[in-house]
Amino acid sequence: MASTFQLEIVTPDRKFFEGEVNMVTVRTSEGDIGILKNHMPTIAPLSIGVIRIRQDGQLKQATCAGGFVSVDEDKTTIITDAAEWPEEIDVARAEAAAKRAEERLKMKSPEIDIVRAKIALNKALNRLRVAKEKR
Repeated sequence: MASTFQLEIVTPDRKFFEGEVNMVTVRTSEGDIGILKNHMPTIAPLSIGVIRIRQDGQLKQATCAGGFVSVDEDKTTIITDAAEWPEEIDVARAEAAAKRAEERLKMKSPEIDIVRAKIALNKALNRLRVAKEKR
C-alpha cells in the first residue's frame, strides 16, 4: 500500500476536504509543487490554479483561488479563499464573470482597477478549465 498523509483544505465558509491522500499538487507563486508523505516542511503562498489530489488510485481536481499551503511530514493544510469541485461550478456564471472582466480590461478607463479585473479574469478562466476537464 502506498504511503498516505492527511490533507485538509479549508475555505472561509467550510472545510472543503479532509482525508488521507497519496499525493497533492498545488500551484504556488513559484510554480507547481507535488507533495508526498514526509515532504520537507514548507509554507508557501498559492496562486490561482488547480488542486490535484491522488487518493486510492483516483485523481480529484478542484479550483483554488489562491491562499497558502502548509506542509508537515504527515499533514498538509491548504487555506484558500475559495475552492470548488468541477460539479459545483456554475459554468454560465463563470463565463459571465470572464466576459465582464475582459470588458473591463478593454475599457482602459482610470476608474477601472486593472489588477482586480485581471484577478477576476484568471479566477473565472480557472473555473471554466476545471469544469470543462470534468466533461
